[in-house]
Amino acid sequence: MTNTSGDANPLADTMTTTVTAHEDATVLTVAGEVDLATAPALENAIEKTLGTTPAVLIIDLLQVSFLASAGMAALVAAHQRAGANTRIILVADGPATSRQLKLTNLDQVFSLHQSLDAALATLRN
Repeated sequence: MTNTSGDANPLADTMTTTVTAHEDATVLTVAGEVDLATAPALENAIEKTLGTTPAVLIIDLLQVSFLASAGMAALVAAHQRAGANTRIILVADGPATSRQLKLTNLDQVFSLHQSLDAALATLRN
């Protein structure tokens, strides 16, 4: 799924999502900027993925270059929507993502890991 704005530079507001199945979890990989313009596309991707009721949904934000409050709101909404059916784990590292998640205490809401391998390893233990 790709969402682009109508700006003169359409790549500036581009966000893409891809879903892959792993042995222990479904992984939603997000790339680009997650802001007011692209957050609805992230919400749609999460909603569609949660519709399959995975036991674990890992949202990989390592390729996100900017995470605005609208993106964090989409993550919180996903957490609420998932309820007891799906465990949501976030993969984020660096100032563009993990710093914001920690400053807003969302690292207390979600299990936060610095790599996809680390997130998957916690499921095997």
